[in-house]
Parts: sequence; C-alpha cells; structure tokens
Amino acid sequence: MKVLLVCSGGMSSAIIVKALEKEAERAGLALAVKSVGTGEFAEEVQNGWDVVLVAPQVRHRLEAFREAAAGLGVPVAVIPPQGYTPFGGAVVLGEIRKILG
Repeated sequence: MKVLLVCSGGMSSAIIVKALEKEAERAGLALAVKSVGTGEFAEEVQNGWDVVLVAPQVRHRLEAFREAAAGLGVPVAVIPPQGYTPFGGAVVLGEIRKILG
C-alpha cells in the first residue's frame, strides 16, 4: 500500500510518516509512505499512490487536491486531528483502511 501525505511544506507530516510506519509494522502491513509539501503534490500524486491524506492545516485546499487526483482514481481525505500527532499512527491507519475498504 502506498500512502502520500500532504502538508504545508512536507516537514510536519514527517512525524506522521514515522508513526504510521510503526503502526503498519505492528499490524504486519507492507506500507510505503511519503510526505510532500503542497507545491510538490500535483507532480507526486501521479506516481502511483493508493491514497492521499491531507494535513489539517491545509484542509482548506482539499478540493484542489481532489481535483488533481480525480483523473488518477486516487482518493484524498483529511487526516483526523487526533491522528496528527506522534502517537496517531493507529488513527491514521484506521482512516486509510476505512478509505480503501
């Protein structure tokens, strides 16, 4: 499973990347996670991601991200605020599972 995280500059979501990787390892899931800034999103979303999660601080751009990913069939959702912490890996993984079914 490939998960792309988007935040303002790609730095704050690096904390979520680590938390999500730890949780996926505990669950025995193969997971590739990358965080990018909003300026890199349009190009990076074309690289075969399964799901895109948007940081709460850039949720105001959610529709623009969805439009950019729509033709690729990549679902885009906002990371729940309770998941946007160093201990939020389980929350974020649960959100991914819900999105992907």
